[in-house]
Parts: sequence; structure tokens; C-alpha cells
Amino acid sequence: MTRPRILVVGAGFAGVACVRRLERRLTEREAVITLLSPFSYQLYLPLLPQVAAGVLTPQSVALSLRRSERHRTRIVPGGVVGVDTAAKVCVVRTISGEYVNEPYDHLVLAPGSVTRTFDIPGLTEHARGMKTLAEAVYIRDHVIAQLDLADASNDDAERAARLQFVVVGGGYAGTETAACLQLLTHNAVKRYPRLDPDLIKWHLVDIAPRLMPELGEKLGKAAMDILTRRGIEVSLGVSVASVDEKTVTLTDGRVLPSRTLIWTAGVAASPLIGTLGTETLKGRAVVSPEMAVPGLDGVWALGDAAAVPDLAKGEEGAVCPPTAQHAMRQGKAVADNLVSTLRGEPLHPYRHKDLGLVVDLGGMDGVSKPLGVELHGMPAQAVARAYHWGALRTNVAKTRVMTNWVLNALAGDDYVRTGFLASKAGTLKDFEYTDAYLSPDQVRSHTASFRGAIASGGS
Repeated sequence: MTRPRILVVGAGFAGVACVRRLERRLTEREAVITLLSPFSYQLYLPLLPQVAAGVLTPQSVALSLRRSERHRTRIVPGGVVGVDTAAKVCVVRTISGEYVNEPYDHLVLAPGSVTRTFDIPGLTEHARGMKTLAEAVYIRDHVIAQLDLADASNDDAERAARLQFVVVGGGYAGTETAACLQLLTHNAVKRYPRLDPDLIKWHLVDIAPRLMPELGEKLGKAAMDILTRRGIEVSLGVSVASVDEKTVTLTDGRVLPSRTLIWTAGVAASPLIGTLGTETLKGRAVVSPEMAVPGLDGVWALGDAAAVPDLAKGEEGAVCPPTAQHAMRQGKAVADNLVSTLRGEPLHPYRHKDLGLVVDLGGMDGVSKPLGVELHGMPAQAVARAYHWGALRTNVAKTRVMTNWVLNALAGDDYVRTGFLASKAGTLKDFEYTDAYLSPDQVRSHTASFRGAIASGGS
């Protein structure tokens, strides 16, 4: 008897949690498991700002999928660029640029999200993101390069422009990015005796009226106080009107001479979801409480790419926020429902009460709300780091992260550039490959042979 083929798309929190649960609960005779991902690691996304700041090494937050000796999932190194749900085939663009077809019986869609952008002149050509490991490494290089170039320049205007940095997005990613990178430049400038520390200016811009509104007014104000105390200028109710190589123009009319715009203004579901032809909610696939996609046989969706009903809130129409804690638990829940489907057992709806939020602002600062308890300052930072450390999937990752934290606290940083992408701009459109997806007609051309087999009664 042919074993059912389970394809899991995406190696983020949701996808990896699903695969690991399937490996533990299913025997090799019950199913063949395949994971489709461009990279053979799970990225611990919440710690990316610390990678950009040099507190953690890139390897610390890239958790290998091949380390476990019990690992039996086949990993295909590529991204899914189209799905033919009628033929039950995924079209995969491998890292070598080739297209391969992967048939499935059950498809778990956990492709995650991409940086949300808007139709702002110059944005995709000149802004940098903070969504991938490569972007975090590149931003660190770029920021240190601005210090190097400013130090070498004899032009006051150029020097001022290179030392002015703009971060857009007052959510967790933007606030942590601005806070961690401001500490990087604050400490690094001591090694540049020709630079006036007062020339270094950081701006945090967001169209919302408050920073991190999910934390509440009190903690939002505490975060604002921490940032302003460090000299970061926070502008709320403001966004970017346009950007070019040398300036950032804000919607309030200000023109900031700057060579650095870091864009963290939210995320959008992977464009893959938009190619399925299924119902969406703000770009996320609408799913049942069990995370099955209605109308698509054998297809499940979860994580950032799915609008999973939030049953714990008890509010009609509420969906789970795109956070790591929900993604990990949804991955396990989908795996359990898949096992139940294969064994003819009843399915269970996903339900999880949010455990709270933590924000590490670097140094001794943070704001956190674990289980509804509001904390700020050093206690909040300790809670944030303890939570992240505990959430790391492997003991090797935990050891690396803790070692990096201790070493950075004791020895500081050497502010070394790796030269990564030194000859390229390294902007938003260079890292997330959002233009790689196929149209329905292109997908069908790749899966024609499978459709023919179905029409002729083959398998």
C-alpha cells in the first residue's frame, strides 16, 4: 500500500513544530514526510535585532534542521512558488533555480510572512528590511560602514547624513531594532575619535498613535521613555512620503538627510496564499478552527499565513495574532489533526490563551507583559531573555545564545564588517523574493503531466 505523502511548506516556528510532532507520532510505515524550505534551518526571528547589533552571531539564531540523529524528514531546498490543488502538486523552485514538482496527499501551508510594503516612491529600491537572517547581517555591515565612511569624510553634510538613521515601524520588530542598533552606534562611536557622538541621530517613525499598542498605554509610555532617554527621536502619526539615495521625506514635511532607512512596518502573509484561489482575510488564508482550508481537499494552513480563529478570546471573528507562540502551538495542533485524519479519529480545534508579550530593548532595558503582569526596565529585560532562551528548540542553540550574551556583556564588540553584499544595495527587493511566484496558468503548465494522469485514471 502506498504511504500517504505529507508536504510541509516552510521551516518557521509553525512548520518545524508540525514536522517534529509528526516525526514523533507517526511511524515510517504510516506516512512520508517532506519539508520544503529554501534553508535547512529554523530562524528564531525575535532575536534578529540582536544579530544586527552584534550581540548574537547569526549561527546562534539559525537552528539546524539536520542536527537530530532521529531526523527522518526529507528536506527539499527550495521555495514553493505555486500549488495545483486539483492535481495535488506543489511547484518548487530549488536554490539552483530549477523547477521540480512535489505531489502530495496532505499539504501543510506554513510559508510565513513577508515584509509589508506600500506604494511609496523609492521604498523597495532604497529601504532595508529586518525579516531574514541575511538582512540582519547586512544591516549590521551597513550601519558600521556608515560610521567608517563618516569618519573618513571631510564633508560635514555627508558626515551628518551618514550618521542619521531612520527606522519605520513602532511594533516589536521596529522598536527592538531601533533600540539595539542605537546601542551599537552609541558604543561603537567611542572607537572613532574623529566623530562627534552628538552627530549620530536615530529616528523611529510610525503612523500609529502609540508604540506597541498591544502592550497597553503604561508599557508603551515606558518604552517611549527608554528610547527618548537614549536620544532616539520617536515620531508618531507620521510615515514616509518618499525615499531616495540620500534623503528620507516624511509625511509631516520633514526631509531627513540619511543613507539608512530600515523598514519594519508590519508583515503580510506570504504571496503564495494569494495564488491558491481560496478565501482570505487581509491576505491570510481563512481556515476552520482545526486549521483545514475549506474547499481544498487535504490542505491545511497555519501561522502567519492563516487566519486561525482565536477561540480563547471568545469574540466572534477574532483571529490569532501572527506571533511565535501561536505558530509553534498551531504546528503541533495541525500535526495532531493530521495524525487523527490518517487514523480515522476525530479532529480537535485549536485553542490557546496568549501568554503575554516580551520586548528586549538591549542593555538593561525592556518592557514585558508576561501573563498580564506589566514590567519595565531590568526585570522586563530579564523576563524577555529568559523567555527567548527557553523557547529555543535545541540545547546547542541555548548554549550558543547564552555564551554570546555573556561574552558580549564582558568583552563588548569589535565592530567588524564582514563585507557581506558590499557591492550591492541590499534593499527590500533583494532578500525576500516576493516576485518569484507563478500564475495559475504557469503552475498548470508545470503540472500538466500529473493532470493527465488523473484524467486517465492513473495515480
